[in-house]
Amino acid sequence: MRQLIIAVVFGIVLFSTAWAEEAVYEPVPEMKYPADNKWSKEKEELGKILYFDPRLSGSNWISCATCHNPGLGWGDGLPRTIGDGQKELSRHAPTVINSGYFETQMWDGRKKSLEDQAKGPIEARGEMNQNFDELIFELKAIPDYDTKFASVFGKNSLTIENIAKAIATFERSVVSKNAPYDKYWAGNKSAMSASAVNGMGLFFGKAKCAICHNGPVFTDSGFHNIGVKAAGPLKVDLGRYNESKEDSDKGAFKTPGLRSISQSAPYMHNGTEATLIDVVEFYDRGGDVKQNLSPFITPLGLTTQEKKDLVKFLIALDGELIEVVFPDFP
Repeated sequence: MRQLIIAVVFGIVLFSTAWAEEAVYEPVPEMKYPADNKWSKEKEELGKILYFDPRLSGSNWISCATCHNPGLGWGDGLPRTIGDGQKELSRHAPTVINSGYFETQMWDGRKKSLEDQAKGPIEARGEMNQNFDELIFELKAIPDYDTKFASVFGKNSLTIENIAKAIATFERSVVSKNAPYDKYWAGNKSAMSASAVNGMGLFFGKAKCAICHNGPVFTDSGFHNIGVKAAGPLKVDLGRYNESKEDSDKGAFKTPGLRSISQSAPYMHNGTEATLIDVVEFYDRGGDVKQNLSPFITPLGLTTQEKKDLVKFLIALDGELIEVVFPDFP
């Protein structure tokens, strides 16, 4: 099996060294919505209110936006997020940007949809620490919330499932697109600098980034052990293994998307790399922890200028500003 993986990697590298427009560029597609959670403007607006409302937490201090702040790249800017009772958690808060395109949610993929994910942090003791029954009781005591839910979902519809559906609908509106990278392939060859264009060639070639970071939002939706060192309160984090129980998944975490990635530092599942150049340096040395390391991760031998070019390309993936007006709460 390991020989097969290495052969596949070798084939991808050979292919990527001769990358061409039709092999590289994929525009961000239209967002798809689940059959049981169709989009409506009213639902998206309700989801936005809920996303920013700290009353969804047990302490009434923490909202979804506390850890996924639009002003911080839809993350929180911390290596590891701070949860209920001001306690540091073990993982970095992943950005919400383009999460509607991901096949699974969370660093270990334990949530299969945005709807499922939206409920998780609300009741998690270390995060928002809110009892669902108490939350419904509290929100029903606010007449305007009851009215808004009735308008979107029908009468007597203020439930945790519909709270999650509304939040997920809002999160699917957080899309990064129309980056310099997109404009370059649309014909505006001045949209990317010469350094960024060279970085693009490295990304799809020598640096092997596209083995895992591919597709329109630059993720294979897979799980890989890339050799990240331990940090924070959890000294051993088995990642995807906790869900799959496959030995090959020990220390493996989900491949994040890269659009607008420059906005959501620091990086890695536990925030060990502070900047994009730090990330490039990490991959150039072939990771830090060799146990159960993915065969995709090997030293790259990049020059100083090539590292800078790669960062320029990553910055060229920054989409247009996602504007959000803070909502009025009921």
